[in-house]
Formats: sequence, structure tokens, C-alpha cells
Amino acid sequence: MKTLDVITIGRSSVDLYGSQIGGRLEDMSSFDKYVGGSPTNMATGTARLGLKSAVITRVGDEHMGRFIREELTREGVDVRGVVTDKERLTALVLLGIRDEHSFPLIFYRENCADMALSEADINEGFISEARSVVATGTHLSHPKTESAVLKALGLAKAGSAKTALDIDYRPNLWGVAGHGDGESRFVESGKVTAKLQTHLHLFDLIVGTEEEFHIAGGSTDTIAALRAVRKCSPATLVCKRGAAGAVAFTGDIPDDLDAGEAGPGFPVEVFNVLGAGDGFMSGLIKGWLEELPWRDALKLANACGAFAVSRHGCTPAYPSLAELQFFLERGVVEPALRKDAALEQLHWSTNRHVQWPDMHVFAFDHRMQLEAMDGATPDKIGAFKLLCLEAAVRVQSGRHGYGILCDDRLGRDALHAAADSGLWIGRPTEWPASRPLTLEPELGADFGGLAEWPLNQVVKVLCFCHPADTAEMRAEQEATVIRLFAAARRNRLEFLLEIIPSKVGAVDDETTATLIRRFYEIGVYPDWWKLEPLASERAWSLACEAITDNDANTRGIVVLGLDAPEDILAASFAVAARHELVKGFAVGRTIFGDAARAWLAGKMSDRAAVDQMAERFTRLCSIWDGARAGAQNDDHINHRLLEA
Repeated sequence: MKTLDVITIGRSSVDLYGSQIGGRLEDMSSFDKYVGGSPTNMATGTARLGLKSAVITRVGDEHMGRFIREELTREGVDVRGVVTDKERLTALVLLGIRDEHSFPLIFYRENCADMALSEADINEGFISEARSVVATGTHLSHPKTESAVLKALGLAKAGSAKTALDIDYRPNLWGVAGHGDGESRFVESGKVTAKLQTHLHLFDLIVGTEEEFHIAGGSTDTIAALRAVRKCSPATLVCKRGAAGAVAFTGDIPDDLDAGEAGPGFPVEVFNVLGAGDGFMSGLIKGWLEELPWRDALKLANACGAFAVSRHGCTPAYPSLAELQFFLERGVVEPALRKDAALEQLHWSTNRHVQWPDMHVFAFDHRMQLEAMDGATPDKIGAFKLLCLEAAVRVQSGRHGYGILCDDRLGRDALHAAADSGLWIGRPTEWPASRPLTLEPELGADFGGLAEWPLNQVVKVLCFCHPADTAEMRAEQEATVIRLFAAARRNRLEFLLEIIPSKVGAVDDETTATLIRRFYEIGVYPDWWKLEPLASERAWSLACEAITDNDANTRGIVVLGLDAPEDILAASFAVAARHELVKGFAVGRTIFGDAARAWLAGKMSDRAAVDQMAERFTRLCSIWDGARAGAQNDDHINHRLLEA
């Protein structure tokens, strides 16, 4: 049974992408880290488009290798074919965007892990699961990797799988250009041409730029090169022509490239040509495997390439299926796609990594409340928050769906210790109890402090707001939230917005929903909402509708506790759990309040404090899980009654 749509095979790397645009690599001061390498790019791109993809490569037994493996897994790529090489380092690439034509590029691939790929790494059973195998040209450049690719192709052919080649010519990686010429896309080489032509007959689909067909065909005349390739292979040939689109040739090569089968292109700004080919290939593979007419397959490919050329980075630029469909239906509104607000929101919200369908969050990001307790000092509060983390990890017990809210000012040690716990981590930014909203000084006047945050931390802000606020209050608070939201997105951090109107004025069923709609009106799209317990079923329905009407891809809602007793929380959970958009709770003082007062006063041991908090957190988790199960059971019964 074919359980995989595509297996890609070849190089993998970590791309360190210059953050500054329009200058020399020498003048770039910071870098963004992404997964790189054509096979890993294509595996990710096809996974985002809904295909079941896998990759065969090698990575080092170090931080960068683990990053590639973890990132591929988060993207939904099957990593059974990713071998950990304990002797070699993962390849690195330093690159930047100078302008739409030039891109400084340095490959760090000396004896790298993926170039040690061997026949022993190719598993017959694994290959047999795939409908297609896609190879890239670089791994035909060395006898050891070449033999691995040939074994995979042979097994694919024996198993009736389709095969494709992305020529992916990098002169530097074939040893015909120097280390400083990583940007070079074409250097003539009879040796490279001969090697490629030896294997072209193995493929059903061959894809390349005009320059790549020049090297495969041994001629700088594109028509002549395509005809030379055709003599070696009956494959469908797809020639990428940059802004002119792409053409497919299924038979004899005509006298004019324009006579090939073409798909419509898209008039977008060219911001970054790096990775565009892998994006193009991802869309093409989808169309190819779905047996679309070549015009339609090339339309998908051109659209995916358009996303890549208009955004920073390679893999991060590729669209989700929902994003691609939206783009194809709506068309180009803003040629610089990264500046298209609707498209960027969809890109962000449909390409998030880890899913969190259930949320059991222990919130100990409190500062003011702890500082007011007898015996409290900054050091003691920091030590207590480590005990809170210990309790959270004990209850989590390695399971998914658990998290913490913890600050950096008093809880830094706990925040850092939680980094590899598997917990969802939210981190507050507001100055406690401030109204109008003021942020923690650590963020800086320009919110540049967010650049120091790890990507797995969620920016949380609490805003005490109300529909009856004065125009001046509303404007000041909204301006702060807008700036913080923009800074979070700029730094690729998720955003949680907590609103508490009941501390400001009287509330009714429409209060929270009104506030939610207002934040969307001003362009704030939280990944998460944190809401106080709402008083009625109608209030929850209105709040959920306000969110889904504006953002169908929101992460969801967590319910806060406001230091309520367990019985009050249980009642609020029972109402909230009836709404699928409510994912769980984020509760603090109900769990830690008594332990904090006793421990800070020297009346409770570390162990007793952890035991008490773990027990209370466990009870709240059980109460929420029970409420959710009860709500789902009620829905099931009601559904059965309606069917009857």
C-alpha cells in the first residue's frame, strides 16, 4: 500500500538568512534560521499542500541536526529516512538578499552529514511506500551519494513509483566553482553534463531552469540543450523561465520555447529568488501526482513560486493549501505578497507548527500579588516559581496539552528551565495592573526586547478594557496592543491577548464580544484569547462568534481563574466547555495561592508546596476534562436525538 505521496532525497542544511536587505553579506549583522536544502524544502512545501511527504538525508548529531529533524516533524514530514550521522556536522548555508537579481551565498558543506548518504541508508520497504521519488542533482556529484540515489530510483522503478529530477545545479557543489561563488548558477562543465546524461533515462519528470538544462544538455542554446536531454530521456521536461513562467514538453522539442505547454503566471514583486525553484517544484509535484493537465499543474507551481519570490527565506515562504486556494481564487491584490495583510494572516495562521487542542495551563506569571505576600523578596519569589514549574512538570508527566504562564522579571530561572519541558509557554509583557496599559521595561521603547525571546514562547498581554472606555483611554491602550502585536509577528512569536472588562465596569452578555470585534477591527489577530469566565451560554456564544467571524484559524480561548474557588471554577468550566473554541484554562492563584503564602512565610517546605500545587493542578485538570467530556457526550446525545 502506498502510504506516502513523495519521498525526496539529497541535501539538507540549516539556512542562516541575513535579516538585513539590500547590502553585502559582509554588512549583515543578524540572521534568521530556517531549514534549507532542496529536498527538505520540497518535502516541507508538499506537506503544506496536503501531500504525505518524506525525505531521505543525513544530519549531524548536534543542535542543527536536531533542529532540522524537529522542524520537519512539526511541518508534518515523515523523518524515518533522516539518518543521524555521529561523525559529521550538519551543513550550513549563509545567504542574503542584495536585490532581485543577486544573493550572496556561502555553502559550509565540507564533509557534511548529507554527503555521507550511502546505499545502506536506502530502505527498500520505505521506498515501496511512496508513489514518487524525487532526486536532486547535487547528490549525483559524488560516487557515494550517487549510489544511494541510484538505489532509491531503482527500487522506485521496481515498485511502479514515479520518479523526478530537479537538476538543481550548483557549480560550487560540483567542484567547478570556488567557495566565494556560491551565488553562481551556471559554469560549463563537460564532466557534469556527462554525469547527468548518464542518469536522465531514469526519470519520468525532469525540471530545471534554462541554465540547468544548459548543463544537462551540454549547450548554452536552450532548444539545443532540451533536444539533447530528450535524446537521453522520454521524460516530461519542465523548463523554468523566471518571470516568463514555465513550459512543459511531453514529446519532441519544438523550435520555440513558447510552443510548449504553459501555465499562467502571477504579476508579483520579485523580492527574493532563493528557494523559488523549490516552491515551484512543490506545487508542480502536487499537480503531477494528481494528474492535472500540465497547464493546471504549472499554474500551481507558478503560484507557489510567486509566494517564494515575494517573501524572506525559502521554506518559511511556501504556502499552505488553504492559502494557495485563497490566492488562486482571489488573485493578486498587492504585488508584494508579504505586504498583503489578508494573505499574510492566512499564511501565519495556517502554517503554525504544534497543535494544542487541549490546554491545561498553570499560570504563575503573577508579580504584584506575590510581592505583596509576607516574606516575599525577588529571590524567594524566583525560587518559588521553580517549585511551581516542578509541580507543572509533575502533572504534565510528558503529556501534550499542558502549559505554564511565567514571567521573566521574577521567574527567569523557571522560564529558562522550562525551555525543553514540552510545555506550552506563555510570557507576560504588561506591567501588573496597569491602566492605561503599560509594558514591562525589559521590552524597550521600541519593543526590541522581543528579539531575545525563543520562538516557543508566546507573547501574552493583559488589557483592562471596556466598551465604555473614554476615547482617550481606548486610543492609548489600542495603540500599545497594535504595536506589541506587530512586534510579536515581526519576531515570529505567537500572541495571546487577555481582556478583563469586569474590573473596569459593568458587564453583560455582549461586553466581551464587543471588545473582541473591536480588536479585530484595528488589525489585531491574536493566536490565543484569554477570557474571564462568562456569565451565560449566550455570552460565550457571542464571544466565540466574534472570533470565528474574523479568524477561522484562531488557536482558541483559555479561561482565566481570577482567584476563584474550585467550585466556582467548576461551574464556569461546565459552561465554557460546551464551546469547541474554548481549549482549556489558565489558572494561577487557585493553584498556588495558599502554598505561596505559607512557603514565603517559612511555614511550608519545598516538597509540601510542590505536592499541594500538583494536587490542585491535577484536580483542576480533572474538572476541565470532565466538563469537556460531559459537553461532548451531551452533543453526541443531542445529535442522536436529532437523527431519530
